[in-house]
Amino acid sequence: MTALKLELRGITKRFGSLVANDHIDLTVEPGEIHCLLGENGAGKSTLMNVLYGLYEPTSGEIVVDGTPREFRTAGDAIAAGIGMVHQHFMLVPVFTVAENVMLGHEETQALGWLDRRRAKKKVLDLVAEYGLAVDPDALVEDLPVGLQQRVEILKALVRDAKVLILDEPTAVLTPQETEELFRVMRSLRESGVSIVFITHKLKEVKAVADRITVIRRGKVVGSADPAASETELASLMVGRPVDLVVHKEPAQPGEVRFALDKLTVLDDFGNVQVDAVDLELREGEILGIAGVQGNGQTELTQAILGLRRPAAGSIRLDGRDITALSPRKTLDAGVGFVPEDRQHDGIVGEFTVSENLVLDLVTRPPFGNGISVDPKAVRDNARKRVAEFDIRTQSIDTPAGSLSGGNQQKVVVAREMSRPLRMFIASQPTRGVDVGAMEFIHQRIVAERDIGTPVIIVSTELDEVVALADRIAVMYRGRIVGIVPPTASREQLGLLMAGVDDPELLARAAGNPNLVTEDDSTATAEGSAPEADPTAGEEGQA
Repeated sequence: MTALKLELRGITKRFGSLVANDHIDLTVEPGEIHCLLGENGAGKSTLMNVLYGLYEPTSGEIVVDGTPREFRTAGDAIAAGIGMVHQHFMLVPVFTVAENVMLGHEETQALGWLDRRRAKKKVLDLVAEYGLAVDPDALVEDLPVGLQQRVEILKALVRDAKVLILDEPTAVLTPQETEELFRVMRSLRESGVSIVFITHKLKEVKAVADRITVIRRGKVVGSADPAASETELASLMVGRPVDLVVHKEPAQPGEVRFALDKLTVLDDFGNVQVDAVDLELREGEILGIAGVQGNGQTELTQAILGLRRPAAGSIRLDGRDITALSPRKTLDAGVGFVPEDRQHDGIVGEFTVSENLVLDLVTRPPFGNGISVDPKAVRDNARKRVAEFDIRTQSIDTPAGSLSGGNQQKVVVAREMSRPLRMFIASQPTRGVDVGAMEFIHQRIVAERDIGTPVIIVSTELDEVVALADRIAVMYRGRIVGIVPPTASREQLGLLMAGVDDPELLARAAGNPNLVTEDDSTATAEGSAPEADPTAGEEGQA
């Protein structure tokens, strides 16, 4: 393969008054893994969409092997040797691997029949050349996420991509699948393919990058060596020193405050998404729910809040059955809730910041009495929360929908954590916030636990779950397949996330046989409560 050198010179992309990319220079050398590191919303994906022909730059130029090029479509970029694997895959589930790989540039036999044999051979040749083990005859819908991602990579390689853009490629992978992806990336690099790796995960950057370019608020703020510490990288991303460690004392769990009994939840099409889940949560502990996105976590939290009616089973809080309560009555019962989709379920974009900060409190004193609202109390509260949670807004009267994603998240967290709670649930609590704000939110979650509130954290970020949780429940295809302490090995967690239920294999991954499985899913860590199961493993901190 003939490698190519890629240069972006002075790339600027504006959306109205918003400058997403501001005179960015970037060079990708032949056969290197170049990491584009930055917070969510820093402008990384926008820049790559410009490179791939999905956006037209406002100014600047793209240079390939010393020749300026103009990409008006993705086809132009592909023709120049640039491929992209998007975070959300572009595959046809009912097609085979070979059919997906050849889609859009099919080869035909006489009379126009598709030449499936040649398509299969091309896939097998690429599999052999790059070590991308995947069956060309397999249906994509039957493949795990990690193999679907390989199909996307094959789609780019069959079009002779010499530069491969990977946009947040580990977001939907287990730890084992992530390691396998890194192996594939190194193999591609050795074959001369350049890779632009977009991420905000510091550990992954250090594990695989040859060079690192850091983007902050649409600008390149520096380059870094992979040998740099995570703290140094985080400071470069945010622009100030950041403490990446979650500091917390060992949990002191009390009595059971929340329980699920054989909870079953269906999706909108009648498919089982939560399958007869039993779970208990004690006061003063954080239960982390881990798993690859799409294994029932969303439906579970929706059912707890009342956004989705369970098909069977019950939900109890402080001995009270809240299974059939509406979202309003569930919130009134003392449940704080940070939804995974803040724009759909967390804020009203047209309402001001001050109004959004009292959405579920506006009918109560001091903000209102059910008939009228006290504007002064609402505004005083907003000023206090904006300062306390570092919500960056021009004014408390600014529409919440105009804020950045991270600041919208801060509005939701501030509202839910600024009232007395009997239980707190946070789904993807730090999605879209910078590492500095993440540090603050983590501190607040731990503080909520320390005053006795039972807390559930749902996150696809395994580092976040491990750092915050006192126990970790792993969901796979709607079931709790295991509950482990935060000291569990990444290998063990990865096996559980992939649905592996072989006790011997799990025990070997754990380093000892003391694994809590779904048969004992309500057990707590040893020493956390008088009635704790002694097989649950020793309590430890991340």
